[in-house]
Amino acid sequence: MSEPIRMRTSRTVIRLLDVEEADVLRRYRTENREHLAPWEPLRTEAHYTLDGCRLAIEAGLEAARADRGYPFAVLTPDGAEMIASFTFANVVRGVFQACHLGYGIARRHEGQGLMFEALDAAIRYAFGPLDFHRVMANHMPRNERSGRLLQRLGFEKEGYAKRYLKIDGLWEDHVLTAKVRAQG
Repeated sequence: MSEPIRMRTSRTVIRLLDVEEADVLRRYRTENREHLAPWEPLRTEAHYTLDGCRLAIEAGLEAARADRGYPFAVLTPDGAEMIASFTFANVVRGVFQACHLGYGIARRHEGQGLMFEALDAAIRYAFGPLDFHRVMANHMPRNERSGRLLQRLGFEKEGYAKRYLKIDGLWEDHVLTAKVRAQG
């Protein structure tokens, strides 16, 4: 990664956070702790501390440098508030050229089309500069909102995995979806 990755949409700026912005991440995490808990792994208290956020940002920057993962923050245009987050994780290159997409949005920004706007830009970036052939995104069947978002973004259902991920302390089934880059 030679220059920082930055995407813009009409209402957001999307980029990796700098370590100095740990408080922006901490505020997002603490304000949305209860809101995101049903959709995420169990978190330790350190996840919600300034030091925990600094460490997470450092680890994310290292993952991006190593082309292992890209943890993006979706920010207000002035960068003062984090609206959402998404990660291109589990990057595999070579004959696969794929990653997994995970995402979440702050409660107060739900229902405004911001996650669609950000992920639409992100998918174009994934198939462009990041050169992925396939982006996979999985959701719990009860998370109908996430399922509709992925469908609107052009993801197609590829399968169903029983007890796929441990979410909020329980092994949860997931619908497996993917979007494959158009042949060009």
